[in-house]
Amino acid sequence: MDLFNLESVTNRLPYDGIANYHGDVLSQEQCLFYYQKLIETVAWKNDEVIIFGKRIITKRKVAWYGDANYDYQYSNITKQALVWTKELLELKEIVEKESKATYNSCLLNLYHTGKEGMAWHSDGEKMLKKNGEIASLTLGAERKFSFKHKATKQRIDMLLERGSLLVMKDTTQTNWLHRLPPTKKVHTPRINLTFRTIVL
Repeated sequence: MDLFNLESVTNRLPYDGIANYHGDVLSQEQCLFYYQKLIETVAWKNDEVIIFGKRIITKRKVAWYGDANYDYQYSNITKQALVWTKELLELKEIVEKESKATYNSCLLNLYHTGKEGMAWHSDGEKMLKKNGEIASLTLGAERKFSFKHKATKQRIDMLLERGSLLVMKDTTQTNWLHRLPPTKKVHTPRINLTFRTIVL
């Protein structure tokens, strides 16, 4: 991001929420460094979801880190936060400075290829700060990202570039769904870090 051009931060939603796209917040050298470090040091595990009582193991891998031993529940699965790594704390500081917000946890997703994605959902779990910021940082492959308004069904598509930051806040989770659509055009991995605030 050009620190001298604050207009480069744009809200990608036309109404009923704020999703500020900050563009690149990491240099290409930082992207490569942190991508490799996270691949090597994060405690990746295949994600699990329970749908209609059936446990499903995804190809996508996840990890959950935080300031304390937080529980995080979604899709009927509970995860316990791990202790921050050095690199995750460095990225957290960068994201907090850029977004002018603080976070106490981070959910990481590793998508091996474009075939792996995320279905329509909103991050409305009760343990998350109401209308708080969720900061999404992209490393690795660039991917298309979509919003869909819950009432009007209007859809907004955007490209999440390598090293970029998207900050969703205010009533975004109440009014909009979002997803990472699968694609056959992407053949390399993407790491997504979503920094959040858990309220105890």
